[in-house]
This record gives sequence, C-alpha cells and structure tokens, in this order.
Amino acid sequence: MPVADFEPVIGLEVHAQLLCESKIFCGCSTAFGAPPNTQVCPVCLALPGSLPALNRQVVEMAIKAGKALGSRIAERSVFARKNYFYPDLPKGYQISQYEQPICIGGAVQVPQPDGTLRAFALTRIHLEEDAGKNVHGEQASEVDLNRAGTPLIEIVGEPELRSADDATEYLKALRLTLVYLGINDGNLEEGSFRCDANVSVRRKGTEKLGTRVELKNINSYRFIRQAIDYEIQRQVELIESGGAVRMETRLFDHDKGVTRSMRSKEEANDYRYFPEPDLPPLLVTQEWIESVTLPPRLPHQAFAELVTSGVPAADARTIVSDARLVSLYFAVLSELPASSDEARKWTANTLCGELARSLNDGAADLAALKFSPAQVARVHALQASQTISSTAARTVLAGLFATGQEPDAIVAAKGLAQISDTGALEAVVDAVLARSPGEVEKYKAGKKNLLAFFVGGAMKELKGKGNPGELNKLFKARLGD
Repeated sequence: MPVADFEPVIGLEVHAQLLCESKIFCGCSTAFGAPPNTQVCPVCLALPGSLPALNRQVVEMAIKAGKALGSRIAERSVFARKNYFYPDLPKGYQISQYEQPICIGGAVQVPQPDGTLRAFALTRIHLEEDAGKNVHGEQASEVDLNRAGTPLIEIVGEPELRSADDATEYLKALRLTLVYLGINDGNLEEGSFRCDANVSVRRKGTEKLGTRVELKNINSYRFIRQAIDYEIQRQVELIESGGAVRMETRLFDHDKGVTRSMRSKEEANDYRYFPEPDLPPLLVTQEWIESVTLPPRLPHQAFAELVTSGVPAADARTIVSDARLVSLYFAVLSELPASSDEARKWTANTLCGELARSLNDGAADLAALKFSPAQVARVHALQASQTISSTAARTVLAGLFATGQEPDAIVAAKGLAQISDTGALEAVVDAVLARSPGEVEKYKAGKKNLLAFFVGGAMKELKGKGNPGELNKLFKARLGD
C-alpha cells in the first residue's frame, strides 16, 4: 500500500479542564468522582430563570495559557451559544466562544531529538463550559450532570502536523506547559485533558486539502498514535481503491485498534452560533493581562537552556518532564562554586541517574524531599576534591535521597573516603609490582595496557578505596614512564 505517496494533514483540538474549585458560571464544585448529580444547581441544570455569572479565576487561567503559548490576548471577547441537542446538555446549547475568542494565534514549542525546538501554530484558545456525561448500561442510559458547567479552554491547532508522532509530541508538550502553569492536571484518563484529531490525506506535491475525518475523545498517547496511524492507512486504502473519504466523526475502538463511524458530517455542523444574551462581552484590560504571571521557566525554555549549556537532549527532556526537577536542577547548580559544563553535566546525570533510581524504588519522593540542594552540591564537592570516588558518590547520593542524612556523615558511616595518602598508596603499589614480575617485564616491553591490571590489583587490596588517579601516577613512576 503506497502510504508513502500520501501526506497526512493533522490538526488537533484539545479540551483542557481548568483547575478551578468551582464551575465556570456557578459556584458548584468541580471535584472529580462525586456521586452522580450531587454537584449541580439551577444554573448548571438550566432551570428556568437561572442566569450564568462568569468565574474570574477561569479568565485569569485562560490569559495565563495564552501568554505562555504566545497568543494575543483579546481585550474584548464574546461568549456565544453553540446549539445542539444531546441528553447531557440540559440547556440545549453550550456556552462557548466563537467569532471573538479570548486568545488568538500562538504556538506549541515541541522539543526535537536533536535538541532543537519546533513550533506548531495555534489558531485560537477559547473558553467554554463542559457538558455532562452519559452513562450507558445494559438496561438503560443515564445522565450525570456533575460535569456540566466545568470550565474548559479549547486549544485549536493549525493543521500543521504530518504524522502520528508529531501529534503525540505536540500533545505531550502542550500538556506539560499547562501543568507547569498550574491550570490543568494533565489527567487523560479522567478526561481533564482530552483531544479530538482532524485527519486527512493528500497526494504529495498537491496543495488542496483532503476530506477530513474527526476522531473524538482519545484518552492516551498510545491510542492517539494508533488511531491516527490507522485512520491515515484507512483513508489511503480507500482512495487507492477508487473510493472517496466521507466527512464524518469516528471513534477509536482501542480493543480492536480500528476507528469506526460515529456520525456523518457531509457538511460542517451548523451549530447556529449567536452571542450569549445573558453574558456581556468579556473586557480584559492590559493591566489585568500584565498582572498574570508565568513560572520562571516554561518547559520549552528550560529544555533550550539545558541543551544550550551542554546537557544531552535526552537528559534535558527527562528533567523538563517535571517542573520540580527543573527547580531542583537550577537550585543545585546555584550551590556549586562554578556553573561549569562539568557541573551542569554532573547535576543532570545525578537527577537522571541516582535520583531517578531512588524515585523508581520509592526511596525518594519529589513531593516531600528529605534533602536540600546544598547537600547534593556537597556530594559534588567531595567527589571533586577526590575525597570520594565517583562510585562512592553514587552510594552517598542514594543514602542522601533516601534519608536526608548529611553526605559527610554517610561517608564516615560507610567508610567511603578514598585513600590518597602517598605513603599508604606507595606501599600497596610496591607490593603489587613485587608479586607480578612477569607482568612488569611485559609492560616495560611495550604492553602498556597492563597498567589497568596493576591499578586493579591495588584497588582490590585497598577494598576499592584507593585514589585511582594517584595510583596511576605512582605505577607509571615506578615503571619508568
């Protein structure tokens, strides 16, 4: 099947639930998991005479998202009624934004394997309320309206993605940004971060877009990749067999790994948008926009800073995956006497190596660190001064991350200090050479790789505590190098 002759065109629409304690137009709780229909009121039930009142925190979170993603924040935006009929929509319409959204343009900055960033453009970010939830059983379908009125931002991307991998990395970068901002918890399984994908294909070299198909509410990165790949293949096979792609909405069946038709969309849905008469235009002043602050570093900024300073792209991505790791990285670096390339790489290796192992083992917890950045920097100082070896440093770090005990105390308790005393080392060097006359002759005859044999013998006798650098020097001196 000549998929290679076609170019996929993918645009994503992401619905992100905002981390507000109350809903967008009323004071009902947004807490997840409450018994059905217990977090409702006349406003979210759409009872006659009830009127919406906009939650100020929702607006501030939308402004924060727009600023972080480089959007233009509109000083005037308008709410609209999006009309459609579905059991989980008690009003018969959804309050959203249409012609005049709160954020226009922007881009998602996506880290690439080579350490660069690639920008994928956004069309808009707008505010809207969530619908309820239909619960389908064997005997009946029921409606839970707890979620009705939950505040969302919809982030609409331009159709610039060209593969399922592009789409997955875009979503990871966008999700991470929202989590950094503290406005979304990034939980795909609970539906607080969910994605619709618009997928079409066209023959390479052509400008005209193909007929797009919408894939609805996919709740994991793995399923997003599988659904898009399957849909690309399905559309190509359909075109190559002489058929035509229909504009429709499809669902992904993750058990079978296929998409299946949900409803036809031969023409774009006419939601009969019109301005919401119960809400005035949303006016946002420049002072308000400027008062909304961002974290010291957004994920793409931290990634770029790490890579530019010499940290490998893979390690940079690991650190950037959690804002707490980024804060810890720069806090440790600030405690080191010189922020050299060596110090940056050592700090990155420490977080991606020993700390990662401690976190995986459950010995450390990022939510309640038992150690301080200054203590981590002290381990670096002990290693740099050759008080401990690099191997011993890993042992000290593991103990530090698990207990918070002072590094010097761990070194003393475990007997990890290196032996650097010249007299003590010379005695061991002489003993090793004395019992290895054959190897000494071979070394002097040109077999220089035997130096490792000699140093290894000395380290064994010193129970791993000898200073390898000093041992190298002493053996070379004794052997006439």
